[in-house]
Amino acid sequence: MSGADPSHAAGAGPDSKPDQVAVASAYQRFEPRAYLRNNYAPPRGDLSSPDGVGPWKLRCLAQTFATGEVSGHTLIDIGSGPTIYQLLSACAHFEDITMTDFLEVNRKELGLWLREEPEAFNWSVYSQHVCLIEGKGESWQEKECQLRAKVKRVLPVDVHQSQPLGAGSLVPLPADALVSAFCLEAVSPDLASFQRALAHITTLLRPGGHLLLIGALEESWYLAGEARLAVVPVREEEVREALLHSSYEVRDLRTYVMPAHLRTGVDDVKGIFFAWAQKVGA
Repeated sequence: MSGADPSHAAGAGPDSKPDQVAVASAYQRFEPRAYLRNNYAPPRGDLSSPDGVGPWKLRCLAQTFATGEVSGHTLIDIGSGPTIYQLLSACAHFEDITMTDFLEVNRKELGLWLREEPEAFNWSVYSQHVCLIEGKGESWQEKECQLRAKVKRVLPVDVHQSQPLGAGSLVPLPADALVSAFCLEAVSPDLASFQRALAHITTLLRPGGHLLLIGALEESWYLAGEARLAVVPVREEEVREALLHSSYEVRDLRTYVMPAHLRTGVDDVKGIFFAWAQKVGA
């Protein structure tokens, strides 16, 4: 859920603007465990109902990867936040996965899970659910082991820079695919900034490569512990237009309306979008 190490972003690099620096500053109060409790523990983390937001996101990802079209050697997850669920279906289709985030605290949280530390957030319910819907007879332990083996690095990223991973990145570029969940709208002060951030990350993707983008619809704020963070409210058509403007062919664009019982006061989100887009070019 973010886009750069604050020490990097607040350093006012060549592409920095005061409003983007303010976003980076606000994120220094972000609390990963509070964010995880708000969004990935019950009620939003209850995966028992097929109509829930968690099953919907996992289903979108699993169905897209099941087409066999989104595959290759390298995948980059842009703005991973403290979460890993977005890569559970991806890991069978790529050999080299890079996770990235705005905040050191989120990168540390990811490290706890990757190293199987006892204090890591427990994603096993998500792993079990993905194994169930994929129907390959795989155990959740095998799924998690595969993902850990495929993640080769966890790095800072700044989606507001023209080189989001910085110069001299260790990531094999261009990537065959990008995944990004709840990042671009959450770190962009306005719609134009959201569109530029999308253009920046697109430079990391090879022509013909695929982007899977998940985000909030019509959300203006969310809570992560002490932090109340601003979000640029985007509508489905604005997401579609931004993708087309960044030279993507939109392969699939789905939306989910957040039901009343999942509007828990931790944000003002109205819904979720899932986009599968392919970068135009030979």
